[in-house]
Amino acid sequence: MSAPMAALKSSTNASRQHYEVAVVGAGQAGLAVGYFLARQGRRFVIVERAAEIAPAWRERWDSLTLFTPRRYSALPGLPFPGDPDGYPTRDEVIAYLERYAETFQLPVELNSELKRLELGDDGSFRLELEGATITADQVVVATGPFQTPYVPKVAEKLSADVFQIHAVGYRRPHAVPPGAVLVVGGGNTGFQIAKELSATHKVVLAIGARQKPLPQRLAGRDLFWWLTKARILDKTVESRLGRKLSTRDTLIGSSPRDLKKRHAVELNPRVVDVDGRQVRFEDGSELGIDAVIWATGYRSDYSWIKLPIFDENGRLHHRRGVTDVPGVCFLGLTWQYTRGSALIGFIRDDADFIAHKIAEYQRTKKPTDVGTTLGAAALAEPGSGERM
Repeated sequence: MSAPMAALKSSTNASRQHYEVAVVGAGQAGLAVGYFLARQGRRFVIVERAAEIAPAWRERWDSLTLFTPRRYSALPGLPFPGDPDGYPTRDEVIAYLERYAETFQLPVELNSELKRLELGDDGSFRLELEGATITADQVVVATGPFQTPYVPKVAEKLSADVFQIHAVGYRRPHAVPPGAVLVVGGGNTGFQIAKELSATHKVVLAIGARQKPLPQRLAGRDLFWWLTKARILDKTVESRLGRKLSTRDTLIGSSPRDLKKRHAVELNPRVVDVDGRQVRFEDGSELGIDAVIWATGYRSDYSWIKLPIFDENGRLHHRRGVTDVPGVCFLGLTWQYTRGSALIGFIRDDADFIAHKIAEYQRTKKPTDVGTTLGAAALAEPGSGERM
């Protein structure tokens, strides 16, 4: 389902336009904050580099299934259709996000890659797009955690006749040549791809760091039911438990034992070196391979942002998405505030918070002074009476 042209359109207008808010990215984060901005009656735009919304979901493998049930996979204002206790597929998520943009008539500009974001001479933010320039009082960067695929340098030492691809390019088993396949990366993505490939290939999974496996269901209830009831998902990154959890990765619905016993996947430690078709692991063992799937995650790329919001190591400095540059916020980051910050069904609270800060900023800034600081109050939790 595609949203109507009144809401979704390809950016061909090169004239300069000014908005109260420019949102960068039309994935789940951008659409969620768009919902709240629309409710506020803001003049805003959501710019998306791709030709369709939710490009990060479209780049995932065909059989991807969420580990959050439908009841925990909805954005604000629109339930996820289908069995609330069932688990949506990748294609269902894409269809849902398309329907979401259509339902709330969100102003998405497609084919609008942002080349540069900077502060203009007049105090507003200047966004140089492909073929257009717009300005805005405020900017929300909602590009999410899946930006630039990361492949370790050791991949360059693989023989040219070894098939290799990052997980972002993996779609289905039959696209991988026959033979021994090495999946590198012990996260949920690596486990799920290894499990799927095991039906048609000999598969070895290289795990660099041990992760805590969690069952999908406990005592007849989904894991997220328990996490919600126990308020684990409400723990912030500033709390003791939140700080501890934010440094740990978890496997949901997968386990090394299950992968080995039920799917005959061989488990090896971290890859330390490669020589042609031979891969050497941390324990000194070696393996001849025919293909490699790099499930090694992503890295952020904010090279287009020309604002002082990064530390000396290039890391983004923010508190719950609010940066040191007044009027610039982020949304959809991993552990932006809680474990749910980057999960489709739990991004609501962060989106509401950012929208609240946007409204506060618009109320307090002077019409001729876009650079007015948010002040200390902008970083505080809004009271119940302050919610939009």
